Amino acid sequence: MDQPLVVLAFGAHPDDIELCCGGTVILLANRGYRVGAVDLTRGELGTRGTEEIRAKETAAASNILKVCFRENLGIPDGHIENNQENVLRVIRAIRQHRPRLVLAPHWEERHYDHVHASHLVAEACFYSGLAKIETGQESYRPFRVLFYVGRMGFNRPSFIVDISETFGEKMRAVRTYRSQFHRGAEEETTNEPETFISTPYALEVFETMARYYGAMIGAQYGEPFLVREAIELRDPVAFFQEFPDTRLPYLFPSP
Repeated sequence: MDQPLVVLAFGAHPDDIELCCGGTVILLANRGYRVGAVDLTRGELGTRGTEEIRAKETAAASNILKVCFRENLGIPDGHIENNQENVLRVIRAIRQHRPRLVLAPHWEERHYDHVHASHLVAEACFYSGLAKIETGQESYRPFRVLFYVGRMGFNRPSFIVDISETFGEKMRAVRTYRSQFHRGAEEETTNEPETFISTPYALEVFETMARYYGAMIGAQYGEPFLVREAIELRDPVAFFQEFPDTRLPYLFPSP
């Protein structure tokens, strides 16, 4: 019998999960946890590429993420509305897979699809626990929704995951979306319009953000998360004993 799903990551578009929490997804998969992924849309309104191209890119990236499954809910791109139909789509996915934790985009974002996706997924996680909302499935509510950062950033994340060991794989998954991100010398031959994320500068920005959050915890790279509720520690001594006394070896190397 398969182990239960521990984490279910939601993204508004294909490539959002890779870009925003891909290092954490790979890290958890490496630790033996079952992690799944759900894209709300197919990204068909994207300036570059096509729906078919992005589907192939997503399949390749999913192998790198090591997720046990990846689904697409087929909500129209640009129309991630928080309506009954879409809430039920997300509830069905949650009740089917029954994750302990859900990863979702933060509600403060430049891209309004991400804003709407944040509210949609968070509300669906709550309403999924109400037995009188009928979907033909048993009601189920995830323990926590963990919101991941986008372009806006967090001033005060609830916690940061050290992704130093998986950052290289994360960026390899991001670069799988060759229609969206910079392709080096090949970019000179493409006839597609340039976007922010198709420039070399974009990948530098994402790496800088990962370094910034890593530095907050004395690691090389980090991914931040925000939790609305207070985080309960049953044994704070044991929790903090997990970490070594010195967390900044790469910032302050021994002479």
